[in-house]
Amino acid sequence: MSTSITLFGAGSWGTALAVHLAAAGRDVTLWARRDEAVERMRTTHRNPTYLSDIEIPPSVHVTSDLEAAAGASSLWAVAVPSQNLRSVATRIAPLTRPGTTVVSLAKGIENETLQTMSQVLADELGGMEAQQIGVLYGPSHAEEVAENQPTTLVAAAPTEPRAEWVQDAFMTERLRVYVNTDVVGVEIGGSAKNVLAIAAGIGDGVGYGDNAKAALVTRGLAEIRRLGIAMGAKPRTFAGLAGIGDLLVTCMSPHSRNRHLGEQIGNGMTLEEIESEMDMVAEGVRTTQSVQDLARHHDIEMPVTEAVHRVLFENRRPEDMVDELMTRSAKREHWLPQGLRNVS
Repeated sequence: MSTSITLFGAGSWGTALAVHLAAAGRDVTLWARRDEAVERMRTTHRNPTYLSDIEIPPSVHVTSDLEAAAGASSLWAVAVPSQNLRSVATRIAPLTRPGTTVVSLAKGIENETLQTMSQVLADELGGMEAQQIGVLYGPSHAEEVAENQPTTLVAAAPTEPRAEWVQDAFMTERLRVYVNTDVVGVEIGGSAKNVLAIAAGIGDGVGYGDNAKAALVTRGLAEIRRLGIAMGAKPRTFAGLAGIGDLLVTCMSPHSRNRHLGEQIGNGMTLEEIESEMDMVAEGVRTTQSVQDLARHHDIEMPVTEAVHRVLFENRRPEDMVDELMTRSAKREHWLPQGLRNVS
């Protein structure tokens, strides 16, 4: 088992994992982009912008030196916003060496290329074999991981031995990690759920009840599953941690920044007003654009995603979108497009 881990990105998730893993006895290096943030974390043992109430153990080595961070471990976990992943990957690419494993913690789809995070890493880390790149996803609010509350994740990599290696590296008594080799399924499930979290928040803000949210979660998962299958994912992945597990926690929890953003929209605020007030990135906004484009590319019907897109980027009223969703033509509950009907 690898006991040394380098985390690139000192946002809420990177900080939470650094705190948790260090407390579990791992040798943790946390890289932050800004020198002033590093200095504050070193002197106060707090991250003033993210999880400011959580103490960072002295054993966590915090640095802004990219080369030093890369050299500290052969296991790199990248915890930066999805739309910034490529720029960070470009910078760390020359620092890779034989035996390095890179794990994406970012959940999203790149807007310009419509690539998943593992695909972005494969693009930029061209000298690495595909099996050296994986992802770690699942229902995991940073606040609860930092507080050592029970959490489950799924480690996905192209081969089972590599996924098991990542599993061993991250698993603790309070962080249980499962293995999956369906990387694209885990990434689509864990990324597209943020779109539905915005939809759930909009419903909360408007004042819809539990019936509406239950319908949103289940029908939203059905459309994510359709997209995933079209992209080569295994259907059963969406019944797992990166599917229904991550979807439930993100749509229901007050910790969810995507649900919060949607709630504010439901209360009448504009996207620009909300984002100007948020310190943290709500990944679902940009992911909505990517998932909408992916659905069109694969000719997949995703009505909930389309409704969220119209509210966010076309200034449509949430109530009008709900009316359109409720008056669509009648469907069977379980259906797939013609070309996917041989998949169960």
